[in-house]
Amino acid sequence: MILGAAIFEALGSATLALTGSTFWMPEQASTLAPQVDRIFDIINWICGFFFVVIVGVMLYFMFKYRRREHVADTGGPTHNTLLEVTWTIIPLILVIAIFYVGLEGYVQIRTPPQNAYVIEVIGTRWSWAFNYPNGAKLATPNDPLLVPVNRPVKLLMRSNDVIHSMFLPAFRVKQDVVPGRFTHLWFEATKEGKFPLFCAEYCGTQHSQMVGTVEVLSEYEFEERIDIEAKWMDKVPDENLHLAGTLIYNQCGLCHTLDGSALIGPSFKETYKLFKSGGSRRLGDGSSEPVTEAYLRKSILEPLAQIARNHQTDKAYPSSMTPGIGDQLGPRRVDAMIRMIMRLDEVTDDEWNLIPVNRADIVVEEPEGE
Repeated sequence: MILGAAIFEALGSATLALTGSTFWMPEQASTLAPQVDRIFDIINWICGFFFVVIVGVMLYFMFKYRRREHVADTGGPTHNTLLEVTWTIIPLILVIAIFYVGLEGYVQIRTPPQNAYVIEVIGTRWSWAFNYPNGAKLATPNDPLLVPVNRPVKLLMRSNDVIHSMFLPAFRVKQDVVPGRFTHLWFEATKEGKFPLFCAEYCGTQHSQMVGTVEVLSEYEFEERIDIEAKWMDKVPDENLHLAGTLIYNQCGLCHTLDGSALIGPSFKETYKLFKSGGSRRLGDGSSEPVTEAYLRKSILEPLAQIARNHQTDKAYPSSMTPGIGDQLGPRRVDAMIRMIMRLDEVTDDEWNLIPVNRADIVVEEPEGE
């Protein structure tokens, strides 16, 4: 088995030299990628080799033993022990070698280093949220997953609703994210740049939009960016919180529009008009609830407690907004979203599109000490 695996590794290394390892695969960007590509490439070469051999022999026999004239039956084929042993032993050696090398790679992929940098990942239909040890919070689709180059990173993942799957093609890692349990994956990025991130498990009608970007930075740039992301909301004065809400609206925009059209949740325009007029929202159970600041806060923190009714269809909206969104955002961001809805006319244009807001214009930096 060891000899077979050694031969397998040697063939794999030769294959990488010939193909550059990315002929079949996306760009390599992690320490795990070369080994995954090596196994994939050599198995492809083995399959191709035996395909050519088997089909070639088959075509040769078809030609050589084609029927030319009527001949008497000469009986069935005879037994050939050497041939049968040969076509059993050779595939057995190859399969054992593939298993050995594959298991070695699997153990490596499933065992993160002790010094790995841990990022909490939360999957929610239909976005990813990333919480960092220093308190920074990022979320797709607009915010990237920030990671340092040449440093092991462990993603500790959970789901707020259904099964998702974190897939990072350039790093050759994928792991299901399951409700009610924690799963993990790890990688060590080897080059700086931006790489795609996908959900690889169908999770509902907008599954295809659950995408994002992994941005690999130098160690210095990473620490600087994470520090900024952790503190910027705290530097926004209360009078600018409604503007800050526009910068995190992307976490709500897959379910709630601004122009009055309905998705799987009520439009913020409708909610805003009810708030301004002092109106009430009909709920799924037939009752009504005044749209106040308290109602907005409860809708974010306890979304299943008061499911709204679609006034166009007169049916309750689906209960897709799962508990935990408030914890995912954090108190300051929850306040920002509430203020944005309450003052929606101030952050949108005549067609109810968000007015662009520059973060630097709403953040108040503390004066540096002497």
